[in-house]
Amino acid sequence: MVRLTKIYTRTGDKGRTRLGDMSEVEKTDIRVEAYGSVDEANAAIGVARSGLEHDAIDALLARIQNEMFDLGADLCVPDTGADLGYEPLRVTAKQIEALEAAIDTWNAKLDPLDSFILPAGSEASARLHVARTVCRRAERRAVALQQTDERLNPETVKYLNRLSDLLFVLARIANDEGRSDVKWVPGVSRQ
Repeated sequence: MVRLTKIYTRTGDKGRTRLGDMSEVEKTDIRVEAYGSVDEANAAIGVARSGLEHDAIDALLARIQNEMFDLGADLCVPDTGADLGYEPLRVTAKQIEALEAAIDTWNAKLDPLDSFILPAGSEASARLHVARTVCRRAERRAVALQQTDERLNPETVKYLNRLSDLLFVLARIANDEGRSDVKWVPGVSRQ
């Protein structure tokens, strides 16, 4: 368990920070951008949860928020294979399978899409769409890291990809199981 006794350390005052393996990098390092974006996605999920009135979805998102901390920890510790003196947290295929099972379960309650939908409708749906888009940004940052750094657990990108899909499905569930989805009206149809 983590124990924080002091909140500020002053180590970042010069634009540098330490990764989980204690190596020092610039705060603008792509790895820091990746796990920082995961933190943003986690916060957006927290905001989405605050407006939910659906216990099963709230419980699912509570589990996911904890997994997002695991994901951030995974990204924070480069996967060099070196002995760190401890076993770092890593996202696993089982966690991705659990997301896929949740997608399948919730998506079964929805009619198939016949149009693109807008990130709108109920407040809960709109908040879930915001979380989804922030999650997609985190995924893009993790992909960028993956393209420049071989020391990345590939399951992190898969997790973020599935999570954004799940958030899309849950946003539709929050719109009265898709019945209140707001469909996109292409420009030529608005004339």
